[in-house]
Amino acid sequence: MAQTVWSQPHDRGADLDSHGLQPHRVSNFKLARDKQFVEKLTDVVGLYLNPPDKALVLCVDEKSQIQALDRTQPGLPMKKGRCGTMTHDYVRHGTTTLFAALNVLDGKVIGSCFDRHRA
Repeated sequence: MAQTVWSQPHDRGADLDSHGLQPHRVSNFKLARDKQFVEKLTDVVGLYLNPPDKALVLCVDEKSQIQALDRTQPGLPMKKGRCGTMTHDYVRHGTTTLFAALNVLDGKVIGSCFDRHRA
């Protein structure tokens, strides 16, 4: 059937684009099994939207095992008609852990990286 609908490979891409279809992209989601999820979510969102007086509300997260990489040569900058480039080879400098907090009131981000994280 595909051969009768699309005579040339470039027809497929144009047809998919014209309909806004991107079959190579995948989106995942997970449903919460916690029976009190809605109440907990309402509490957290309510805290962000209406914080108590004189309270500092931070949204905090941690990203561990970030690879600290350095390219062996500088990349070429982006210019009209060409993407920016970078070399395929790199030097590893171990891993790092990023801790970040967002001050909900003023939108300021506080962040810090640590070489080691021991629990």
